[in-house]
Amino acid sequence: MTRADQVSKTFDPSEAEKRIYADWTEKGYFRAVPDPNKKPFCIVMPPPNITGQLHMGHALDNTLQDILTRLKRMQGYSALWLPGTDHAAIATEAKIVESMKKEGLTKEALGRDGFMERAWKWREEYGSRIVEQLKRLGSSCDWERERFTMDEGLSNAVTEVFIRYYNEGLIYRGERIVNWCPHCLTSISDAEVEYEEQAGSFWHLRYPLVDGSGELILATTRPETLLGDTAVAVHPEDARYAHLIGKSVLLPIVGREIPIIADEYVERDFGTGVVKITPAHDPNDFEVGLRHQLPVINVMTEDGHMNENAGSYEGLDRYEARAKIVEALSNEGYLVRIEPHSHNVGTCYRCGTVVEPRVSFQWFVRMKPLAEPAIRAVREGETKFVPERFDKTYFNWMENIRDWCISRQLWWGHRIPAYYCRDCGEIHVGATAPTSCAKCGGGNLYQDEDTLDTWFSSALWPFSTLGWPDKTEDLAYFYPTSVLVTAYDIIFFWVARMIFSGIACMDETPFSHVLIHGIIRDSQGRKMSKSLGNGVDPLLLIDKYGADALRYALVTGNAPGNDQRFQEDKIEAGRNFSNKIWNAMRFVLMNCEDDLSFADVDPGKYTVEDKWILSRLNRVAGEVTVNLEKFEFGVALAKIYSFLWEEYCDWYIEIVKARLYDANSPSRLEAKFVLTDVLSKAMQLLHPFMPFLTEEVFRSLPRTEDVASIMVSAWPAPSDDRDFPEQERQVSMLMDAIRAVRNVRVNMGVPPSKKAAAILVTSSDETERLFLDGQAFLDRLAGINHIQTETSRDQIPATAVVAVFAGGELFFPLGELIDIEKERDRLDKEKQNLEREIERVRSKLSNEEFVGRAPAKVIDAEREKADKYAAMYAGILERIRLLDA
Repeated sequence: MTRADQVSKTFDPSEAEKRIYADWTEKGYFRAVPDPNKKPFCIVMPPPNITGQLHMGHALDNTLQDILTRLKRMQGYSALWLPGTDHAAIATEAKIVESMKKEGLTKEALGRDGFMERAWKWREEYGSRIVEQLKRLGSSCDWERERFTMDEGLSNAVTEVFIRYYNEGLIYRGERIVNWCPHCLTSISDAEVEYEEQAGSFWHLRYPLVDGSGELILATTRPETLLGDTAVAVHPEDARYAHLIGKSVLLPIVGREIPIIADEYVERDFGTGVVKITPAHDPNDFEVGLRHQLPVINVMTEDGHMNENAGSYEGLDRYEARAKIVEALSNEGYLVRIEPHSHNVGTCYRCGTVVEPRVSFQWFVRMKPLAEPAIRAVREGETKFVPERFDKTYFNWMENIRDWCISRQLWWGHRIPAYYCRDCGEIHVGATAPTSCAKCGGGNLYQDEDTLDTWFSSALWPFSTLGWPDKTEDLAYFYPTSVLVTAYDIIFFWVARMIFSGIACMDETPFSHVLIHGIIRDSQGRKMSKSLGNGVDPLLLIDKYGADALRYALVTGNAPGNDQRFQEDKIEAGRNFSNKIWNAMRFVLMNCEDDLSFADVDPGKYTVEDKWILSRLNRVAGEVTVNLEKFEFGVALAKIYSFLWEEYCDWYIEIVKARLYDANSPSRLEAKFVLTDVLSKAMQLLHPFMPFLTEEVFRSLPRTEDVASIMVSAWPAPSDDRDFPEQERQVSMLMDAIRAVRNVRVNMGVPPSKKAAAILVTSSDETERLFLDGQAFLDRLAGINHIQTETSRDQIPATAVVAVFAGGELFFPLGELIDIEKERDRLDKEKQNLEREIERVRSKLSNEEFVGRAPAKVIDAEREKADKYAAMYAGILERIRLLDA
């Protein structure tokens, strides 16, 4: 009985993946602990939202992290991949409110405490869903360390940072203009605004001078905000309007007098050089208003309707009001013209609603003092972006950053630790509620209703998850972390904020490298989205093909920073690769008895092909290691694939069969050992990419090293005692010769079963010996049953067919390959058929009626046929000439 009888004929991912993952978890292979005898390696997982469901972006991101973690674990590092989830304030609250709506409930009806109780229950029910989905992908996270952005430890860290920043003057509360989502009913930061091109208009309006001496013409894209105008502005050096500065205009349809001011914000060369100033509804106008002490008139409610300051338009939706205001402007003679205009419009990144600039009291982080050291850290290489080009995105955002609005009008999230005295208005910031006001001694205090931006807690992720602000052993050992793996679309959302937070709180950048990957697009290159209906569910693909095949597809062709197209045939290729490896394993096992021992293997008996495959593995291991250190995952996988499929399966297995099947072969044991050892070590190289298959194969093979799991085996390192460059050169020559012979046989129409004698012409004794020693596998792989050697071509028949390769030539007398008489008859028939086809095409092309009426494509196709048939005819004549020579 052979070992092959103990394994299934095919690899069943659905059965194997559950069993293997459970075994890894039970044995604690994912666990990482501080170990002074090992180097630390740490990745913190970008925490998916608890509302999330595994999508292709998650699958790619976590596959790349898993590859790095498994690699470093095998290289002997104490490798920690720290998982967790994000509370995702806006998204989660929206989901909960939506589910409550179906029950006829509202937030206000439940009250804050009731809503929070319901939110935590929702998190318990759905929050772990994506974690279980990540496990199906094979993620080797230390799940015992799983964190949540609102767990007790991380919440303490958030409070600590808020208090620190506040005490250092880095956090302040003020009335500023913010991005407001009328649907989510909360402020959002600049980074959370997504811009999209939308068709709109320029409404050119007439603002008459109060003294009746003329008028100013200006244009706006938002006529509904006109009701809140408190000035019009011109450039102070614009000679056209210098005489008007200080005068006033009448606000159209409102009749309010507003001043003409001079401000350098105005672009003289844009439009008429005159702009309306609406401090309550435009961030630039707000700054102009501060400089000129202009009143701030807000004309909209939180949900995007017109308020009491809008007069007769009160209660209308902002777009309904726009239409009625434009109609009134036209009726009263203030509308000059309407000009179509496409422009970028800010939308909420969560719900897609057009954002409304809104003045309100909010909490802000003062960014300039935090941004400067974070910019310097990347410039000086403390943190490196891969690819390097993405540091431009980082610098562009950080160098132009505005103060960060961190307060959100939500209940689900970290409540701002600020308390207000109702008696004197004093603000108290602290970890616990004060019992009395430090200023007036009153006890009438209440906590701020707002919560913090989700990204405030996410920014602390690399160190808060390791125990900060406590000085834990984990924090001392694993921080700073090693690599952050993320997509390019959250460089400013998250990456930049983690860098400045790490420096501010830990005096060190949080990671040495930021690996940026692209996004997964559909086969047509479009971004996957619900609206297009082109999304792909990775869980369904895992069900159909297995996790390894999906991981293979995600990494194939992957290059840092580049988007990639999803094509299901890549997953099929991954499954085919798995089948190829499984069949190779079964072949090895069929040739390995149950009681096989490698104790007596003698490296001195290694043949040229043994040394070749060992050396090739040695070289591939070195190259793949370098590729992975450079984050060249696609290149590394391609090299492993090529080695396993082509060199090991298609060449070495075929070459070694002669020795395996010969019971008297003096190196039969060595053949079995090399066959097993190379496949085992190739599985170790492939393991980070396809963990389940490689574990199953590794465990099934006869052991060449004593280790319980491939996960804790040593990464194959290149060694001098397996470096055989001369044997690589020799076998490469044999492979070239076999390929050349196969091409000749195909071109001559010679079936693979037809054996033939060959004449080797070479002046090299070494080449002659190589081919004579390799007779057995030349017979098997090239159909050469006898080799005669010559030093010159003098004795070669003129009709012999030649196969040229690097190092010599192989000649085949024609009679060795074909039955000359039968071939002559076949060629005559083919010649006659071609003559008929050539005449048919010639007749068509010489027919004026056909040429005059047929489409150009049809005529071109006939001409291509004529050229093709002429070339084929010439080839047939040459073959006939050779036969008749």
